[in-house]
Amino acid sequence: MEAGVSDRVAVGVDAGASLVKLAMQEGAALRHELIPATALDAVAARVTKLGPERLGLTGAGASELARRLETEGVRVTEFSAWGAGVRRLLAAQRPDVAEPYLLVSLGTGTSVLLAQGLGVSRVGGTALGGGTLMGLGGLLLGGASFAEIIALAARGDRRRVDLLVSDIYRPGEIALAGDATAASFGKPLVNRGAPAPEDLANAIMGMLGENVALICTGLAAAHGVRRIVYGGSTLRGNRPLRDVLALITAAFGREPLFLDEGEFAGAIGALELAGGFSLGRSD
Repeated sequence: MEAGVSDRVAVGVDAGASLVKLAMQEGAALRHELIPATALDAVAARVTKLGPERLGLTGAGASELARRLETEGVRVTEFSAWGAGVRRLLAAQRPDVAEPYLLVSLGTGTSVLLAQGLGVSRVGGTALGGGTLMGLGGLLLGGASFAEIIALAARGDRRRVDLLVSDIYRPGEIALAGDATAASFGKPLVNRGAPAPEDLANAIMGMLGENVALICTGLAAAHGVRRIVYGGSTLRGNRPLRDVLALITAAFGREPLFLDEGEFAGAIGALELAGGFSLGRSD
């Protein structure tokens, strides 16, 4: 439904470094769209065509997008938008989840937020994220796309690339599981030849997932939080990365929870905090 059919349209936009996420409410329906961050003119045209009564803007590219719009928008801080959006998504997906919990936004980089009381606060993060995945994938896998890296990783085995504890210690010599990673990408190439693309892709996911999960579980322990809620565009359709995050998070005694459509949390929060309407179903 385009503007003009419904007289009540609200839009939330999360303009990230790689992707622009839109949450569009028309009547009772909430719809989502993804547009590359390099296509801000297309985003501006889409928002203009919708003619929203309410518009919330957040993310690193919000200022640049605002300059291209005639519609006046409400600027929302990124962390506040994420907190509000995650609460909305959890209310539909897991209404039993209570604060406090950690919110992990896996975008181009990774931010870790603590949801407690009425607000959220940033408690940590890492430069490892989707930008790392795409950068290493481009260098090691001939410029493979996001979807191609995921497909390769699903078929790969990073044990052919990573150096494991069992590769350097005999059983019982150290109090670590033999299949634990001793060094990402650390397995010598002598007499092995170049690793297969699928094994390299799986190793990229392993390195990213292990390090993000270790950072998050450490922060969860420091703040006395049991549940870690993961979202963000890097997890979109990315089962190999989810599996690593879930494994490491659970191994350190925390409960992992993955948001459905979690990449749109910021956009949904921007919509709500800009005075959007009571959100209905999502389709």
